[in-house]
Amino acid sequence: MAKTMLAQLREMTTVVADTGDIEAIEKARPQDATTNPSLLTAAAQMPHYAKIVDDVLLDAKKQLGEEAPDAKVTKLAFENLAVAFGKKILEIVPGRVSTEVDARLSYDTEATIGQARSIIQKYESAGVSRERILIKIASTWEGIRAAERLEKEGIHCNLTLLFGVHQAIACAEAGVTLISPFVGRILDWYKKDTGRDYQGADDPGVQSVTRIYNYFKKFDYKTQVMGASFRNTGEIKELAGCDLLTISPHFLEELDSTEGELPRKLDPRRAKAMEGIEKMHMDEKAFEQMHGADRMAHDKLKEGIEGFSKSLEQLEELLAKRLSEIEASSPKPVGAR
Repeated sequence: MAKTMLAQLREMTTVVADTGDIEAIEKARPQDATTNPSLLTAAAQMPHYAKIVDDVLLDAKKQLGEEAPDAKVTKLAFENLAVAFGKKILEIVPGRVSTEVDARLSYDTEATIGQARSIIQKYESAGVSRERILIKIASTWEGIRAAERLEKEGIHCNLTLLFGVHQAIACAEAGVTLISPFVGRILDWYKKDTGRDYQGADDPGVQSVTRIYNYFKKFDYKTQVMGASFRNTGEIKELAGCDLLTISPHFLEELDSTEGELPRKLDPRRAKAMEGIEKMHMDEKAFEQMHGADRMAHDKLKEGIEGFSKSLEQLEELLAKRLSEIEASSPKPVGAR
């Protein structure tokens, strides 16, 4: 019997589910899973996850006390909800789950470290080892510095919203566990900027991840590369052999229903033997210069942080609305007016 594309991909790449939908993860059975504010917001609005949301809100209210303002309750509830979904996901996947810090902290190293430690403490209090958690942090200079310190504490990090080689090199030098270059968002930018369409190996997102992968393997960096944010399965096929690929459920289904040969495109031995790859060092000045010169990376990082921040605000509004509904439907204590 011929192997599906997905079965062949699993033989050379760790397949990760890119969703907060627990039912979709149960169906896909990936090794790992990732979530982000947009995915969590979507999952939190699904009726079959209402109990998780309600339990998290009631627990946050209990922790802070009945007199706590709703805004404070919903802020705590967001962090608790991310962990609650993460715990559910870890009951399904054998590997790790990525849980993201508040995108609004992306330029604040100390606040990012504080929230990362808080998330890990919540997981560990629930009996989940930190080895099964990746803390997702935006690939700003400040975020990378936070990740460097967290890694030294044994808190593993997934640096997200990564678009440029300068971000990738800074992450590798900081010793982060994993990076997530956003293939599809890079393609989006180039299509809009040039008016061209791109296919296969000509896809600029594919080219970016290929360059980063080869650089890391050439110079023996331990940081793993996880391609993310795909627009089509062609991009996924072009990155077969990448350390990890995080793929949305509908593309996982498409790959699982497609047969044919899937050749390996990325290979550590080939990368090691490549000529003409020069090693660079990335200090803050070099990072900022390269980031300023890379219009695509500059635009997409800014846009990504703003987008995730907006999703968080939507999630907090959703939680506040639900909290009001719960309070309105709760029986009032005897003597209360």
